[in-house]
Amino acid sequence: MSASTTRPKVIVAVLAFAGIASSLTQTMVTPLIARFPEIFDSSAANTAWIVTVTLLAAAVAVPIAGRLGDLFGKKRMILIVAIPLILGGIVCALAPSVEIMIVGRALQGLGSGMVPLGIALLRDVVPREQLSSAIATVSATLGVGGAIGLPLSAAVVQFADWRVLFLVGSAVTVVAAAAIWILVPATQAGAAGQRFDGLGALGLAVGLVSFILAISKGTEWGWGSASTIGLLALAALSFVGWGVWETRVKEPLVDLRTTVRPRVLLTNIASIFVGFGMYASMLVMPQVLQLPAATGYGLGQSILAAGLWMAPAGLMMLLLSPVAGRLIDARGPKFTLVIGVVILAAGYGVGLVGMGSTWGLLVTSLVINSGVAFAYGSMPAIIMGAVPRSETAAANGFNTLMRSLGTTIGAAVIGVILAQMTIPLGDVAVPSEAGFRTALLIGAGVSIVAAAVALFIPESARRAEGAAPAAVEADAEAETVAA
Repeated sequence: MSASTTRPKVIVAVLAFAGIASSLTQTMVTPLIARFPEIFDSSAANTAWIVTVTLLAAAVAVPIAGRLGDLFGKKRMILIVAIPLILGGIVCALAPSVEIMIVGRALQGLGSGMVPLGIALLRDVVPREQLSSAIATVSATLGVGGAIGLPLSAAVVQFADWRVLFLVGSAVTVVAAAAIWILVPATQAGAAGQRFDGLGALGLAVGLVSFILAISKGTEWGWGSASTIGLLALAALSFVGWGVWETRVKEPLVDLRTTVRPRVLLTNIASIFVGFGMYASMLVMPQVLQLPAATGYGLGQSILAAGLWMAPAGLMMLLLSPVAGRLIDARGPKFTLVIGVVILAAGYGVGLVGMGSTWGLLVTSLVINSGVAFAYGSMPAIIMGAVPRSETAAANGFNTLMRSLGTTIGAAVIGVILAQMTIPLGDVAVPSEAGFRTALLIGAGVSIVAAAVALFIPESARRAEGAAPAAVEADAEAETVAA
């Protein structure tokens, strides 16, 4: 630990930059989605796999990368997952066909474990008194990367060859990996000497791929179709079998005995609702900004202008991350999580009032992302304060997976609503104002549910006795759990 205490701010800055590089890679494709059928002379159904495959690869890779980080070292795994991020960007930039593009995006999805691994690494390299702010800062990079990615990619698409976008993403990741290699100290693997649970990884992968594929493609295939129902059934069977296996194997991929502890279980459940609540706004606001004014509610902004209107919200997450860290130290991560999701719900209320103007949506996004900053900064602190050091990366990766499942479910639910509640615009149907308002109401409701779940998360024994702040006590509490 001594090597890291001499430069914790540099380490946090490097890991935050790596988080921005990772999230930038995941979000920068958004402005290209509508153009992919024309670019590759293919159907929209085929090009939709460019997005879907990234979700599938990330869902499988994140928990596995977390466990491998515990086994072989978190810094080592961060550098390893950077490789598919870099190669995937190069493959996408050179892709002559939609099939090769899908391969490239799958590689980029495999690199999604960089952020949760970075957050887990903080526990090993940052002094306890700085841990809360460090966690909140690196967590905020998920929003910052998205905020930068949308206007950056829109600008590239508008003024240059779209392939440059992926080369830039790869170059940024190379710089991040080099900085980690040079500036971040290696730490001892918390679960060194244990075996990797290959069968558990396979079972979880089958379950996740089946579930996410069914949720992502349910609208296109039909929710009552044999493909959708069959995949959901396969997912259910796989999760049951995986759960049974994980409780019996000596060294599981995910220790379910730890995940069912009330603090971990309820935090993971809350994470699903928080992920849903956060993503609902991301499906509403860009569309409202870009729809033509002729609809009566669209604001007629270009892709680039829409990205610029939304960019301050992501930066707000970075600005508020130190505040979230101080609040975690003063009142605990549970309190901070509840405050965060309440602010998130309030942001949707602001959206219902301010949807008619660009400034109204700017304020809406600022409030929503303020709530996300507090929520995303607090959830890893709860998780890492409730698991032994040997499971830090795996547990944090699993929590990240829960958030990702929330965003996937949110995308499916809001997508169905917006697809069903439409008005004609020329020869096409576009989401109606009522559809957008319904989506905002659902976002608010889901956020309120997240707050209710968070209220039932038990306080740690040390905090209940009035001892040190939650993030400061993380190691002592984890040692108690391990014992």
